[in-house]
Amino acid sequence: MEVTVEFTPFLHKELPEPLYSQLYHWIKKEIEEGRFVPGMKMPSIRQLTVHLKVSRNTIEAAYQQLQSEGYLESIPKSGIWVASIEQPLLHPSAAERPAIAACQPPSGTMVDFEYGNVDVEKFPMKQWKKCLSDVLDQENDWMFQYTENQGELVLRREIANYLLQSRGVRSTPEQIIITAGTQASIALICQLLTLRELTVAMEEPGYSGVRSVFEDQGCHIEPIALEKDGLSVEQLQSSVAQAVYVTPSHQFPVGMVLSISKRLKLLKWAYQTGGYIIEDDYDGEFRYQGQPIPSLKSLDEEERVIYLGTFSKSFLPSCRLSYIVLPPSLLVEYSSKFAAYSQSASPIIQRAMARFMQTGEFERHIRRMRKMYQRKHQALLRCIQHDMGTGVTIVGERSGLHILLRLSGITASELIEKAGQKGVKVYAPVRFWHSPPPESSSYIMLGFGGLTVEAIETGIRMLASCLPSPYRQ
Repeated sequence: MEVTVEFTPFLHKELPEPLYSQLYHWIKKEIEEGRFVPGMKMPSIRQLTVHLKVSRNTIEAAYQQLQSEGYLESIPKSGIWVASIEQPLLHPSAAERPAIAACQPPSGTMVDFEYGNVDVEKFPMKQWKKCLSDVLDQENDWMFQYTENQGELVLRREIANYLLQSRGVRSTPEQIIITAGTQASIALICQLLTLRELTVAMEEPGYSGVRSVFEDQGCHIEPIALEKDGLSVEQLQSSVAQAVYVTPSHQFPVGMVLSISKRLKLLKWAYQTGGYIIEDDYDGEFRYQGQPIPSLKSLDEEERVIYLGTFSKSFLPSCRLSYIVLPPSLLVEYSSKFAAYSQSASPIIQRAMARFMQTGEFERHIRRMRKMYQRKHQALLRCIQHDMGTGVTIVGERSGLHILLRLSGITASELIEKAGQKGVKVYAPVRFWHSPPPESSSYIMLGFGGLTVEAIETGIRMLASCLPSPYRQ
């Protein structure tokens, strides 16, 4: 079954070089260095126009130039494909590279805005079961043996291909470590970098689940304030942090996107200090406004970014599958420190996930979910604006599977209590602050991934009825 390549190059609109030329050179380099291989199908002009938010003429001009030079070929009624080119053109290193979260609300609750749930009705259960069955039917003794400590090679290959196409991350399977969740990834990194008794910077507020691991590993936490375009790099520069944990594509929980200027400053900090940036791209697939944002890792030229990904938001929380992309310079250290460690994630689930990706089902699933979550996201914003009036301010609405509301005339605890009495469950994000300021009590968090549009509409109407009368719409 053919699988269409997806990719997210960073196109600099402010540069004098035309966008089509930037895209042409980017694709050409991917082909020459062996990351886009002969026989790989390219996205259609229409698909790429929509995905990159650029004009059709831009895509056509880049594709035509690549076809005229022999890098791509157009096959009538079939599409545009990567062509076979002479081996000397290839970069020398190319040949050398080696259970669903329950969405049912608790008793007495009609609508639960819990963050982290996924859409149950549209989950491709039949296809996933077939992949599990196919893996179990494989005829050899692999199930009775321990797996490679970095994880199944077949899955690491698929992840490397996926990250290149969707997030612009260049990596080899040898750089990828499979883990049983993001917290397991963080614990491994703490040991790998020997962070005990050292200072680790985190966004303030930030993901409390990761903060707990750092603290349990004996790290000192340095909270870094957030600005409108992400964490304060100036504050980071004045700290003594040896590493910084960030969520640049969709800050958790506030939701802003780290600006390109701050990304470059953050990389400069790492290069100058020898520190490491731990980039958690936990829901980078789900962006609803503006041009796709490449990962921070895709901009890293000196290998100071450790990239984290997970299948919990994009696929299935109960799979317990996450991964780390290590800089090559850390691979020797990893092999030395973790040679005796066994792989913690199930090899059966890993192989089934690899098969799910190989058949193209994962990419189709992501496309379906992106459209569905965007519809839910739009419904959520529409209902809030219509029903809640001046009683709330929406925070972090451009991507992801949750938003924050800043309340007026009522505290989060008061709203949570009143809403609970009416069968609506919402959550206070105060736990995500290392040192909660007074204003943290004015925020609530709404997750929408596991809710239907109808449930969202009902829940927001109920919430609106809990606001003080002067603030209702």
